[in-house]
Amino acid sequence: MDLQQRIDADIKAAMLAREKDKLNALRAIKSAILLELTKEGGKEGLDEAVGSKILQKLHKQRMESATIYHAQERPELAAEEEAQALVIEAYMPKRMSDAEVEKEVRAVIDALGAKSMADMGKVMGEANKRLAGKADGSAIAAMVKRALAGG
Repeated sequence: MDLQQRIDADIKAAMLAREKDKLNALRAIKSAILLELTKEGGKEGLDEAVGSKILQKLHKQRMESATIYHAQERPELAAEEEAQALVIEAYMPKRMSDAEVEKEVRAVIDALGAKSMADMGKVMGEANKRLAGKADGSAIAAMVKRALAGG
């Protein structure tokens, strides 16, 4: 069952169970998927990498909103955003550990024969392809910098 079908099935289940926060999060995911599928040049189906990017974006938005609500002392709104972020997180692929990411980054560097910071663009491009959805982009960049700087 692909992501879109899982979301549709879970929307029905959430409606029957009257789970408001879960339903709102699932509807946001479905809306983002439909936007992706209908945009110009869109494909027939949703591939895993695009689905993962959509989920990451939605999760990040919810967490940023929750942070803002906490800063404004609006705990009820922050709690709602955090609840939706947890629902979205359940559909995201499992995150890699720092050690796994570092191992993969070193494999990319070895495969490309990168030696210095001048090769960072090439390494980042390949590392982001391999680790899409499995690791945070800023963490990947930090590890690539450290590895190319001789760390």
